[in-house]
Amino acid sequence: MPRRGDFRGLSHLTAARSVDGVHNWQIDAAPTLLPSPDHPDEVWGVEDPRITYLPEEDQYAVLYTAYSPAGPGVALALTRDFVTFERRGLIFPLEDKDAAIFPVRFGGLWAALHRPVTGSSATIHLSFSENLRHFGDSRSVLGARRGPWWDARKVGLSAPPIRTVEGWLVIYHGVKVTGGGVLYRNGLALLDLHNPSVCLRRSDPWLLGPHDLSERVGDVANVVFPCGTVLQPDGDTLRVYYGQADTSIGLATASLKELLRWLRDNSSVPGSADTGLD
Repeated sequence: MPRRGDFRGLSHLTAARSVDGVHNWQIDAAPTLLPSPDHPDEVWGVEDPRITYLPEEDQYAVLYTAYSPAGPGVALALTRDFVTFERRGLIFPLEDKDAAIFPVRFGGLWAALHRPVTGSSATIHLSFSENLRHFGDSRSVLGARRGPWWDARKVGLSAPPIRTVEGWLVIYHGVKVTGGGVLYRNGLALLDLHNPSVCLRRSDPWLLGPHDLSERVGDVANVVFPCGTVLQPDGDTLRVYYGQADTSIGLATASLKELLRWLRDNSSVPGSADTGLD
């Protein structure tokens, strides 16, 4: 469900469909999810959805960024068919974005990763809910590093967490400020399978960054921004759908086993002194 912008500059979500997930994409003629007049927090548009199927609810949870003059916030909608939606409005205080829900409960509670901004700090947090309406008990899971690192300015969740035998694999983006502007790149982290507030590994190098012309030139240059993944029936091939310079959508594929191996070989202990973490 990509973000599309109109000629006013406001964004909405419109479903795109493909038989094999690679070729012959058909974009619906009408928007799938428009800003709602009943939700003033969306008056400037909706974008960047992260979609998680919740087997217990037999519904998809769509967490998306709602924009208004007050700033960006995380809104939740539930759907079974991507035709009708139950909007539950903002679920976190402003300013917040980059959010996704885990597909299972932990200790009877739903959990969501999100990225609140407090002053100059923008870190990935984990919050819990009994009812998918009210979230709390927030704690920081992954912070921006200090110094020249690729993820030193701010970090945020990219695609929803992926369950593996080793833990929850998280693709996250980091922002680095350079003399020519900002660079958006992506790395990996691994959260504990039973306690996702514990970060087990975090990659030191970045894994996916702007390379092709379509990723370096566009509405917002030098940005690769994944929002969704699909694990194929073989249980290993992962398709990663990502924004290219805020202008088009690209597809990358990877082996889940190889991603976990790469993370083991290229990770540091989160919060250790040599990483310069806050």
